[in-house]
Amino acid sequence: MSSLLFQPYAIGRLQLPNRIVIAPMCQYSALDGNATDWHLMHVGQMALSGAGLFVIEATAVEPEGRISAADLGLWNDDNEAALRRVLAATHAHSDMPIAIQLAHAGRKASVARPWEGGAQIAPSAGGWQTVAPSPVPHAAHEHPPQALDADGLRRVRSAFVEAARRAARLGIDAIEVHGAHGYLLHQFLSPLANARTDGYGGSLENRLRFPLEVFDAVREAFPHERPVGMRISASDWVDGGWDVEQSVVLAQALKARGADFIHVSSGGVSTAQQIPAVPGYQVGFAERIRAAVGLPTIAVGLITEAEQAESILAAGQADLIGVARAMLYDPRWPWHAAARLGAQMKVAPQYLRCAPREVSRLFG
Repeated sequence: MSSLLFQPYAIGRLQLPNRIVIAPMCQYSALDGNATDWHLMHVGQMALSGAGLFVIEATAVEPEGRISAADLGLWNDDNEAALRRVLAATHAHSDMPIAIQLAHAGRKASVARPWEGGAQIAPSAGGWQTVAPSPVPHAAHEHPPQALDADGLRRVRSAFVEAARRAARLGIDAIEVHGAHGYLLHQFLSPLANARTDGYGGSLENRLRFPLEVFDAVREAFPHERPVGMRISASDWVDGGWDVEQSVVLAQALKARGADFIHVSSGGVSTAQQIPAVPGYQVGFAERIRAAVGLPTIAVGLITEAEQAESILAAGQADLIGVARAMLYDPRWPWHAAARLGAQMKVAPQYLRCAPREVSRLFG
């Protein structure tokens, strides 16, 4: 029987050659939001990996929405031109579909890069004022965010729209709206971060409102034939927080609005989270949402082995497999997965002679 992992799959009208998705991975290597030569190398090697889809890292829709000052952005013409250079070079040598994750970090913005400690940088120390649903900091010692008022909500929504239009001009194949990992849209969803008393807080319906408004605006701004989906954290891993049953309600609302896929992650909104980081620890969330909603579902989270990925698909727990850190460790992960599963893999002609004799027949 042929491998499910290497069967083609369609997200809306976007045809993927296989079911491996390179999940977004922040590189913290941009200058004023502009992609650099690092991105040229990084995107280039990912695009030659043989995966079915590459999702560009969390890309801020406004400067205040960056996680760090070195985050990629898509809020102005310079950002667009810099990313265009990277994409042009990549497309010259790879036909891999490329998506982008549009994001706003909210109260988790203005931090140092991970290898510089990752701590929040307060405005008085050279950072910037963060924004959020409520003036509740992510950690108690951090500088509190400003609660977004009506004008702020409109500004952020408009920033997502403008970034979506720029992505369309760049020829991006799909958009993933970032609603996970404790960033702004997740902050609206979670009662742990959202203490509002207006129409955007309190009840589940109210907490869904702003993320759904952003999704609707992005969907309207991006060409209808190209997919738009959302990445979510299915659980806060904290009692009284966002959970998988609320995630089902969100996914149902997204499906009704024309979402093409849902990418199921977890955690990130609270320092009190208790995450059992074992292989496939988030797959059950993907399975629950897929069964209840029927949207094409991407499972991600410590999926590192080809057989593990294949078993998830065979069990009907997800439709696609997201691989992130394992791809950084082994940028030829799809090649090695194909060899393990006996599947054929399209490889750039410059690399055709590199395979060991016993698996060279797998290179189509």
